[in-house]
Amino acid sequence: MNAQLLKRQSHRDPQQPFLGDLALPLARVHEFCGNARRTLAMMLAARMTGPVFWIAPGWASGRLNPDGMLHVVDPARLTFLTPRRPEDLLWCMEEVLRTGAVPLVVADIPAPPALTPVRRLHLAAEAGASQGRLRPLGLLLTPGDGGAQGVESRWQMAGAHGLDAHGWTLNRQRARAAPPMIWRVIPSGAQFRLTRLPNQDACGADI
Repeated sequence: MNAQLLKRQSHRDPQQPFLGDLALPLARVHEFCGNARRTLAMMLAARMTGPVFWIAPGWASGRLNPDGMLHVVDPARLTFLTPRRPEDLLWCMEEVLRTGAVPLVVADIPAPPALTPVRRLHLAAEAGASQGRLRPLGLLLTPGDGGAQGVESRWQMAGAHGLDAHGWTLNRQRARAAPPMIWRVIPSGAQFRLTRLPNQDACGADI
């Protein structure tokens, strides 16, 4: 194994806040899963500045609706990349991370990747941090319960909406420096408020 793989310094690295006092180590790759994973990704993008590169399969039928994004993040900040071949999804993400020119790189993929591709993404993010202008953050969006191997952290979010209020359940499934934990996420003006829930509460279905 390459000696430069995964420097294991994430707990000391600068972190990017994204909800309340929750934050993600930069120059690393994280996973958002669950039915509301794209909403969570937009919440993260809203806490950051600069462009966002959003990579999704060119053969997928669904596309993000800019009008639906306006209440969370300015869609003008997003650049959409749509590779035509499955093998190009993570290759594209790797190349963008390696430049260190884009603060947030999102790959909206149909299934969790294996360990080796994720390690390559970590290396690309570290290279981007050392050679580029900033410390890029890589984000994998995966369906269901996720399961990408080797990610820095994994977060699942699903809708928990009521008749008169919107809300979500956020589950930190794993993180290298923090235990599993569950929160209720509620809109509060232009921001979002977190309320800690008992860990036995499961993420609900998105509606």
